[in-house]
Amino acid sequence: MRAKKTLDPIVATESLIASVKPIQTGVSMHCCDHDHANADNQSAVPASAPVAGAEQVVLLIQKMDCPTEEKLIRDRFQHMEGIVGMQFNLMQRELTVQHNLMSVDAIVTALKKLDLVPIVKSDTLNLVRDGLDEHHDLSGDYRISRSKWLLMGISGVTAIGSEIVAWTTGADHSWPVIALALLAILTGGMDTLKKGWIALRHFSLNMNFLMSLAVMGAIAIGKWPEAAVVIFLFAAAEMIEAMSLDRARNAIKGLMAMTPEIATVRNSSGEWQTVAADQVVLDAIVRVKPGERLPLDGIIVNGQSTINQAPITGESMPVARQIGDTVFAGTINEMGSFDYRVTALQSNSTLARIIKSVQQVQGERAPTQRFVDQFARYYIPAVVIMAVLVALLPPLLMQAPFQPWLYKALVLLVIACPCALVISTPVTVVSGLAAAARHGILIKGGLYLELGCKLKAIALDKTGTITLGKPVVTDMLVVGAGDVDNLLRLAASLSQRSDHPVSSAVLAWWKSRTSVQALSEVADFEALTGRGVKGAIGGASYYLGNHRLIHELDICGPELEATLDAFERSGKTAIILASETAPLLILVAADTVRAGSAAAVAKLNALGVKVVMLTGDNPHTAEAIAAQVGIADARGNQLPDDKLAAINELLAQHACVGMVGDGINDAPALAKASIGFAMGAAGTDTALETADVALMDDNLDKLADFIGLSSKTHTILIQNIALALGIKAVFLVLALSGEATLWMAVFADMGASLIVVANGLRLLRAI
Repeated sequence: MRAKKTLDPIVATESLIASVKPIQTGVSMHCCDHDHANADNQSAVPASAPVAGAEQVVLLIQKMDCPTEEKLIRDRFQHMEGIVGMQFNLMQRELTVQHNLMSVDAIVTALKKLDLVPIVKSDTLNLVRDGLDEHHDLSGDYRISRSKWLLMGISGVTAIGSEIVAWTTGADHSWPVIALALLAILTGGMDTLKKGWIALRHFSLNMNFLMSLAVMGAIAIGKWPEAAVVIFLFAAAEMIEAMSLDRARNAIKGLMAMTPEIATVRNSSGEWQTVAADQVVLDAIVRVKPGERLPLDGIIVNGQSTINQAPITGESMPVARQIGDTVFAGTINEMGSFDYRVTALQSNSTLARIIKSVQQVQGERAPTQRFVDQFARYYIPAVVIMAVLVALLPPLLMQAPFQPWLYKALVLLVIACPCALVISTPVTVVSGLAAAARHGILIKGGLYLELGCKLKAIALDKTGTITLGKPVVTDMLVVGAGDVDNLLRLAASLSQRSDHPVSSAVLAWWKSRTSVQALSEVADFEALTGRGVKGAIGGASYYLGNHRLIHELDICGPELEATLDAFERSGKTAIILASETAPLLILVAADTVRAGSAAAVAKLNALGVKVVMLTGDNPHTAEAIAAQVGIADARGNQLPDDKLAAINELLAQHACVGMVGDGINDAPALAKASIGFAMGAAGTDTALETADVALMDDNLDKLADFIGLSSKTHTILIQNIALALGIKAVFLVLALSGEATLWMAVFADMGASLIVVANGLRLLRAI
């Protein structure tokens, strides 16, 4: 049993976690290192872990779609005085900057010089419009204007026309060919050339610079039609890629549209009125009619209904809800009208916290992405150096013609663009995170999404995880002198000070037996971790706890031992009320195994995952429950330190280990495990704030779904990297052999980008 405290459970949990796992500012390259050691990373300062004494600003940058812009910004800011750290979230087009500047004006000015239009976002999501009119779209969606489509159409027609005229006349340098090519470049390629010039001014070897150099080089050697086709293909592919990436963004933004903007609230005079949902205060009474979405979290105070909770928990069937049950914003009232009391503001609802969590982790780099980023840092300079050598060495050393080798070098420059390689990982990871969130699995970052497929052992807490966590008293036995009603009052008085499920069962059973609800005052109350509670009532000391506590008090005789043993072997939990010298009353409670627990354990075993049960209950109860669900390794009498030791033991045997618990008592073990899973995350701040993965509907079946999604994610990541590098390798050989042309290289490079993006988006339907 554990005592109720006034301390915020999030603070209490974080203090426990801090003693086991340090706060992380990066992701380990060793994805199965359960201590998650920090690795060096240029963007290792996340928005959630600000540097002490530094200010933080979040900017929405509509033109930041690709790692090209990220590198340009990083090169500009990394030596800028006053900049402490940066975090990029390309999927949401957000840049978080930590700084020691007097204002953000210098940051905004620097971004404008890079031809980027930043919008400063406040923490409350109110946007400060910087030079934008009130009708400007701030949603982040990629929309192409009619004028842009018209210019791209002209560019395509004139580029193809230039190629056709050159091919039919055999003259690449005729005025019609040059005029058509120039028109194609001016209408379709000015953005690319402008970005290339900016990159040159800032000494950044990015994709736009390389493409601009290739186009200028082609013009220099008289390849006008090819220069026109290259610039058009590149610009068109960038537009298509940006629209494709928006599918991943919209998967997250679709969650935001689930909450209504208005609510029907009872005012102080008892009348119902419609108000904005973000203006509703705590404890307000809200009414919901059939077919409506709930605007806020709360607890039903009048009426009953069936509610579709799929947006929060991923449950396929509506669930019945009545007075006293918790309901969540964004869920759908199927039938019946009811009133509920608001328990969280709109900005802090369960759905809002899910959205915020998923958005925050998008900026954190998964292990594969970190590898790709490091690879790209060396890959581009290496290919550029190779292109320079190809252009210069054959003419200088072998007196070969300069123009053919320069052309091969230009093709190599196009091949050097790493967009397909770099963009493949974040698209895949974000698609996986979005798919999981829509099915009731909240994953706190790409690290854990990738780790899932490597899990070889999972430890499960019993109460609230394998069982429902709502035990009921089934038996009572008086073993000492005293009036039964008085003994029950003593037990209930001690129970009211504890929030353990068994204590709640004792208190509920007592209330059901008597019409007199007054309890005794308890002085000198103390929680005995993992054993029970103690307190003074009427000047005498009493204990209420488990079998282990009675042993520690040295008042467990042979007859009592046999009685307790019999109850425990049947899978029940015995709670003993005792004085300092003798046991007085035994109350026996039984918990109910979740309907899907046995099937979930069977699925994990089929996946080759070892399942262990850890519980504070006695070993007999642990074995009885474990036998019902098919767990061979059940360990009872587990205090928090014992659970931590068990996780350490499993980690010594397996590279990756999971722990499933309630997020509070199991905090040390959850923190030490490679992946900590929280049950009952819906409505609990603790689970959402502290777990690596939260199973929103208390369904252990989601563990197998998570592992399956992780395996699919890993497979797609490998496929995308192999595709990107394979295409590069093929065209590298073709370029050196003289078989590849500039437009073929552009088509292959941008085609590869679209292929890996489409492949990554398949994860949106992975569960």
